[in-house]
Parts: sequence; C-alpha cells; structure tokens
Amino acid sequence: MSKTVFKAVIGKNFGDEGKGLATDFLCLGGAKNLVVRANGGAQSGHTVETGTKRFVFHELSSGSFRHADTYWAATYHPDLYKLAEEIEDFRAVGGFVPRVYASKNAGITTILDVILNMAFETARGVGRHGSCGMGIYECELREQAGYKITVGDVTTLGAEGLIHELLEIRENYVSKRLNEEKIAIDSLGEYTQLLRDDNVVINYAKTVCNNVGLIEIVDSEREFLAGYEQVIFENGQGLLLDSECERFYPNVTGSRTGLANVAAILNNVGEKLDEVLYVSRSYVTRHGAGELPCECEASDIPGLITDVTNLPNEWQGKLRFGLHESVEEFIRPVQEDTKALDYRPKLSLLLTHLNETDGAVMKRDGNVPAEEFVTNKEIAGLFDKVYLSEDRFADNIKG
Repeated sequence: MSKTVFKAVIGKNFGDEGKGLATDFLCLGGAKNLVVRANGGAQSGHTVETGTKRFVFHELSSGSFRHADTYWAATYHPDLYKLAEEIEDFRAVGGFVPRVYASKNAGITTILDVILNMAFETARGVGRHGSCGMGIYECELREQAGYKITVGDVTTLGAEGLIHELLEIRENYVSKRLNEEKIAIDSLGEYTQLLRDDNVVINYAKTVCNNVGLIEIVDSEREFLAGYEQVIFENGQGLLLDSECERFYPNVTGSRTGLANVAAILNNVGEKLDEVLYVSRSYVTRHGAGELPCECEASDIPGLITDVTNLPNEWQGKLRFGLHESVEEFIRPVQEDTKALDYRPKLSLLLTHLNETDGAVMKRDGNVPAEEFVTNKEIAGLFDKVYLSEDRFADNIKG
C-alpha cells in the first residue's frame, strides 16, 4: 500500500475563512480519506455546498459528502450529547451516515461546561467575551484542574458511573470555578436551577451513553491513520484566535488553532505533514468581542452576500468585517504557525469569497486584484501554491 499523504487545513484569520470548503476540496478525487478534528469542539460551523446539497458541519467532518471518515483526536473536545442530532440531520441531507471514530483519550464537553459557559458569559453583560456558549473553554479549564472525562471513560463507566462522576465534579469543582469568577451561584438566574437540578445531569448522562455507541474507538492511532490514502486535519477557528495569540488576548479561544496539535499527533505516530492549506477570505471577518484591525462596515464590501451560517445570535452578536492590514501582517500568522514544525511541508493558500470583492483582496491601503496580490514577492516566497475561489463550490476552485 502506498504511503499515506497528510494534509492540514488552517484558518489564517479569526475563523469563518472557508475551512469547510477547503476540506471538501481536498477530498475531491475519490481517495480513501480520513478527516481529523484536532482542536475545539462542536462550536465549529463549517459549511459545505455541493450544488444540490448544503450542510453546516460541527462534529462530523467537512469531507462527509465525499464519504470521508471522521476521527476525533485526543486534542478534540466532542459533545456527545449533540452528536445524534447532527448525524440524523446529515442523513436527511446526505442520504447516509458517515463513520465516526474517536481516540479513547478525547475529553468530552459536558453539560456542566456548557451551563457554566453560558452563565458566566451572561453575567459579563456588556463586557461579554464573545464566547459561543458551547463550553469548550470551560472544558479545557476543568481538565487542567484534574477532572477530565474521556470518550473511553464514557464507554467504561456507563450511565450510572457517569452520573456519579458528574455529580462529583459539580460538588467539588463547580463551586471552585464560581469562586474563581467571583460569582455566587444564587446570582445566576435560570442557570442557578440548571446547576442544582440532578435531573439535568441524569438526562445528559443517559443520552451521552446512548450516543457513544455511534462512534468507534481507535486503539492504535498509528495503524489507524496508515489505513487511509489521505489524512486531512480540519482545524476549527483561526490562527488569530489561538489560545497563545498574545496580540488578541483575552478574546481568544481555549484551544490551539494552528499546527501545534497536528504536529504533536503526527510526531507521536512517526509521520510528517505533506501540505498545509491556509485559508483566508479576500477580506477579514470576526465573531464576538475583541480587536478587529481595519474594521469596516458590511456596505464597504461591494458584493457581500448574506452568510446564513453566521447570522446574528445571542452569544456572538453579528459577524463583523475588516480589511487586511498589510502583506506583512497577512503572512505573519503563517510564519509564526510553521514554527511548530521542525521541517517545511508544502505551504498553500486558498483565497475565498473573491466573488464578493470583484476578484480583489481588500487591504487597508487599497484593493489589489487577487492575481496580482499572490505575485507579491513575500506571498510568492512563502506559499508554494495558491488557489482562488469565486463561489461556494469546491469543484470550481482554481489553482
């Protein structure tokens, strides 16, 4: 069997760049594909359109329409409670159920994480961080405090055991977390009752234990990955939201959004990346609070199409828009991200949404036709290959 090819899809900005489109594109051609989710969790909303079908992927991979399998790595935080609903929604659109695999060490997001996330964000009022309310950051903090629950734990504990674990966490950890935020449990309104209601935990645990049967546990990651022709890491969010991105702290995510997790996983199995595909809109978007350099109005983007995946919502407000700062700032996140590797794979760039900007990249000092932008010596010197997308369909990407 030929060597497995390893690729990664990374958002270059604040997310919403088109990582679903990029993953769908890499799955074209009929190879036996596996798509790995290696950071974040169900907060991702990656949209794929095929012309006749459209789906927003959260925990299933964006290669699912092409019959790619999905794998949750140990660095991913699956929400088993929501999995069954997404699978059924995809079955209604795609006509089949994709295969989902998981590392036994993947730490699950729990109902307690979600409630705390929503409660704290609500309590911040006008000072909201712009969290999506899905509990990913709270999951990270809980695990750091020593209260991790893995996919493997769910399979061995069963419903009764999981209920016991969650009640122990509620008793011993949640109160400490509330103290850290200097918030009294009685001040949380509707979330006070949710945190105190045993039935919330019981119903959650029973659902999760049913849903874990929808996935297959992987014992040997090395052998598992080697069974595919192509393995694609589909990351969530973007480099400017990485947990270690100092420039935009504290309005960042709790996970590593670049190559850090990918490099660690492949190093553990003795493999290396063949290609990294960085994705950027021809302009910049950002959800939630935090700095957005060169922020502009939606009306400043000449052909802006309503993004139905990113409509205004209670937790993150409306999608914000901005211009690229400069060529130097365009490539800086990529240069920093590749330091996670001690080798140089092929580096590619996918520019999306060009149909909304008359084929130009929108910069602070003026718009530049995409074909001209990618010939800039700094862009051409960093990226080995450039792809251009003028619509929502992977089959039409040029490059």
